[in-house]
Amino acid sequence: MSKSSKLFAQDGILSQAIPGFTVRQAQTDMANAVEEAIEQKSPLIVEAGTGTGKTFAYLAPALQSKKKTIVSTGTKNLQEQLYHRDLPLIKKAIGVNGKIALLKGRSNYLCLHRLRQHGGSSTLLDKTTMVELSDVRRWATSTKTGDMGEMKTLAEDAKVLPFVTSTVDNCLGKDCPDYEDCYMIKARRKALDADLVVVNHHLFFADMALKDTGFGELIPEADVVIFDEAHQIPDIASEYFGEALSSRQLHDLSRDLELVYRTSLKDAKQLHSAGEKCKMISADLRLLFPEQAQKGNWREMLARNDVQTQISKLIDSLDVLYEVIKLHLSRDKDLDSIFERVSDARMKLTRLTDANQKGVSLWYETTMRHIVLHLTPLSIAAKFSKIVSTPERAWIFTSATLMVGDAFDHFQRQMGLQQAKTLSLDSPFDYQKQAMLCVPRFLPEPNAREMRQTLLDISIKLIAASGGRCFLLFTSHATLRAIAGMLEDKVDNPILVQGTTTKRALLESYVKSDNAVLLGTGAFWEGVDVRGNDLTCVLIDKLPFASPDDPLLQARIEDCRKAGGNPFGQLQIPQAAIALKQGAGRLIRDETDRGVLVICDNRLVTKDYAKTFLRSLPDMKRTRHLPNALAFLEEIHEDAQQTKKALKAAKKSADDQCRQDAVNTGTRVKEEHVSQEVTQDTSRDISQNIATGTNDILKKEAQ
Repeated sequence: MSKSSKLFAQDGILSQAIPGFTVRQAQTDMANAVEEAIEQKSPLIVEAGTGTGKTFAYLAPALQSKKKTIVSTGTKNLQEQLYHRDLPLIKKAIGVNGKIALLKGRSNYLCLHRLRQHGGSSTLLDKTTMVELSDVRRWATSTKTGDMGEMKTLAEDAKVLPFVTSTVDNCLGKDCPDYEDCYMIKARRKALDADLVVVNHHLFFADMALKDTGFGELIPEADVVIFDEAHQIPDIASEYFGEALSSRQLHDLSRDLELVYRTSLKDAKQLHSAGEKCKMISADLRLLFPEQAQKGNWREMLARNDVQTQISKLIDSLDVLYEVIKLHLSRDKDLDSIFERVSDARMKLTRLTDANQKGVSLWYETTMRHIVLHLTPLSIAAKFSKIVSTPERAWIFTSATLMVGDAFDHFQRQMGLQQAKTLSLDSPFDYQKQAMLCVPRFLPEPNAREMRQTLLDISIKLIAASGGRCFLLFTSHATLRAIAGMLEDKVDNPILVQGTTTKRALLESYVKSDNAVLLGTGAFWEGVDVRGNDLTCVLIDKLPFASPDDPLLQARIEDCRKAGGNPFGQLQIPQAAIALKQGAGRLIRDETDRGVLVICDNRLVTKDYAKTFLRSLPDMKRTRHLPNALAFLEEIHEDAQQTKKALKAAKKSADDQCRQDAVNTGTRVKEEHVSQEVTQDTSRDISQNIATGTNDILKKEAQ
């Protein structure tokens, strides 16, 4: 019997050490597969359905192996959960004393050098930022880790953050006067010394890109690499294996140059002038694009005369800036760092404006104020396959959504992992009893004008039947805003809309409310865990095919066609199936959960490819009759109300009993107090009598 089988057995260590631990065969199977992959130093891909217990299934064998391990997660929230909750629990249970470390990206740590730089630069900061800066300074005197996440009062998008944290661009590295006290360096050293390090995907691939270009490494070498939420990896890896340059980077560069001029090199006004010119030209480039944020084909834009002219101006301004800074090199370490950033920007801009490159997508995206130019490889399979094979180590990829239909082909092809072992583990949930999938009859075509009214009518019925415990998930922000606006006048329930505040704040408001409805797009399709009667209905407006206007997708489609492939079957359907699977996964999170999934897209019935989507979804009871779904929701809501009443009655009974016990206790205390007073009075009387008698005897003896 393997170590993992013993560990996860009915009478095993975990059953004895963790209260409420339930033995699951799927969890044991996964743990055994992970243990084998670690021993054989081989890649393993595991799709583990919701409720399998995959976290313990990979943590336990990794800890028991006593090999250097990196665990990479999809989000910082999952990082925190692993490090602060799951790891300490399983470490204690199996009695392993290995060191563990949490490592975040550099932008999460306070930069002492930049904090000092802005000590007296109030003219560069607005009033709000100055207030935030004061808060950071106070916190900086007491923090031990420098993790900005400790400042709960600071918003996730606080204006002060870029001024008190560093980036790869502006970090001075070993030349920094605060290098030895640097919180990021301390965190990295702790990670180097740890047996298991928890990171996130962005940090992992940022480091991998740095190692590949020879600039250094942040993540320590490991014998075991585990990716949780591995379905996110292809897109994130593509981003870091490509290149990007934004007008925001040039604006930040100009701002940092101004800071150097004002504080250290006041005799070099040309530094400020050259930086400002570069900043203005990059801002003018943004003005050549529509005001509304968008993505587009950069190759096509490069053919426009006005864009070509502006790019030429930007190249010239960077050249001038390069020469101006060069005159003052070695006078200031921050200026030397800025010189490297300007050199890097010049090289990137050259590559990003070469329209003749093959095997890459050149695309752009705009925000309200900035433009970002991207170069993204169309495939990372060959590059990632090489990374996985050298040096030899164990690679574990796991998620609840890696398969399309019944196969791992899509993920394996994307990552170059055709030789990896695969394992599919079903969820332990009884979906036939717990959940219902409804694709309502008589739906308009997904893009028909009347579709929004249909979505509104269905949403109102679902909200009424479920008592408001609904997620309404959309594939576009436009539809989200339209339905949100119409719903406010149609229902009394609180309407919580993505974009009005942070994701965390919305979820907290939703859970605290008894009848709130939450409307969201991509951010709420995954990474959200709401259990029990707080979420009994999920509506999805249509199949989540990527926008056909997406320039990166267009480039991949064209590349697939040239290779003789079928882009719709090989790219678009698999991506949409995985996204749908993620959205559907919000509904059932526990063995006692019940709920209804409503997908308002008749293509799930009319198209040949529908079976691929349906095979990817959990095996729920199915219906096309919306009243059936509403009846099931009403039953769940009624049961929830009865349970709530029973709990309320039980609480009242318990409170009444407590009050009666308090009264009884009070009476006893009072009686005891009275008895004690009587006893004390009697004692005083006896004492007085004794004293009086004694005095009389003494008087007689004296006479």
